[in-house]
Amino acid sequence: MTPEGTPLRQRALAAILGVTALAIVLFAVPLAVLTNDRYHDRTASELARSASRHATALRDDPTVLPREDDEDIVIGIYSHEGKLTRGAGPATSPLAARTIRDGLPHQGEEGADYVAAAPIPSGTGVVRVSTPSEEVDEEVYEAWQLIAILALAALGAGAAVAIYLSRRLAIPLERLTGAAQALGDGDFTVRAPKSGVLEVDQAGEALAATAGRLGEVLARERAFSGEVSHQLRTGVTGLMLGLESALDRPSPVKVASAMARAERLQTIIEDLVTLSRDAGHAPLDLPVLIAEIRADWEEVTIRVDDDLPEVTASTAAVRQILLVLLDNARRHGAGEITLTVTDVGAGIAVNVSDEGDGVPEGRDIFGRIPRDGHGIGLGLARSLAEAEGGRLILRRERPPTFSLLLPSR
Repeated sequence: MTPEGTPLRQRALAAILGVTALAIVLFAVPLAVLTNDRYHDRTASELARSASRHATALRDDPTVLPREDDEDIVIGIYSHEGKLTRGAGPATSPLAARTIRDGLPHQGEEGADYVAAAPIPSGTGVVRVSTPSEEVDEEVYEAWQLIAILALAALGAGAAVAIYLSRRLAIPLERLTGAAQALGDGDFTVRAPKSGVLEVDQAGEALAATAGRLGEVLARERAFSGEVSHQLRTGVTGLMLGLESALDRPSPVKVASAMARAERLQTIIEDLVTLSRDAGHAPLDLPVLIAEIRADWEEVTIRVDDDLPEVTASTAAVRQILLVLLDNARRHGAGEITLTVTDVGAGIAVNVSDEGDGVPEGRDIFGRIPRDGHGIGLGLARSLAEAEGGRLILRRERPPTFSLLLPSR
């Protein structure tokens, strides 16, 4: 089922473009208004300076007709009645009349012109200077066009950055999704490529670690299943042999032996069922376990230290581990079999040893079961020990000594 929703690329692209567009609007609109005001203020100031300059010149020589290099600037001399007497301009000018009346320079608009007027110091009239407003508007429009071009360029740059960042974010997540799908399909070697994005790389590392742990768990479960099946086959075979012997030559001793084998097989099955349910860690009931071994393994010499620390481990798991070690010692060892339980500070060590020749050199006794049968169940025993937070090691090769190390609570 394909999940519904907007892809991350589109979300990131829309978000970045939206923020970029908003920033451009918030910057460009005030800039355009400021540019418009600046151009108009500049024109008004220039006209006012021009009017004042020409008014000063007329004080010294009233007969001079002021002129400007800019053909768009119109200059006229107005009488006290506000009528044009010399130069160019409208026949009458309200702004010129107000200037004569107040005796002060004035600025403003008349029709389609920007106008400035200044009184002649000699009192002979007013200088009126004007320029068409369309000239200023054209300059404003040109400035606005430049602002628009820059805004579009910024938007284009923002779009390019948005596309890059959206890909930068989406592609690693798509690869991470692919790795998760591969993990779901059973590939426990998946690794998401490094992306340079810290959070995505952390998620990839977590996924890889999870895949590794799942792979180890499943490998351990497969090995556990193989070892369990072997243990059950061994128990069933022993029981069948005992029953066949009892049928051939019935005797109370053989029947009792067959019953003992059946009880041992039942114990193994119950322990395996308990382990498969994973009931959680509980304190190891060591006295009961030692008592069971004393009763079932009379030939084993058992030594237990006093005041041992309490250990958290499944009694069923430890029982199966010790049964594997003791069975190996009896089948493949020689001489006296010894089981000792000692305090090692951070926990306890359960050592099983015999007086045999030891482990063949180069033999992986904790790996696959060899054809000659040596090492039966040791892989299972190690898996159980590790599942309980402990370790099963070969402490000494000759004579062989195996140590089950269990941490204290």
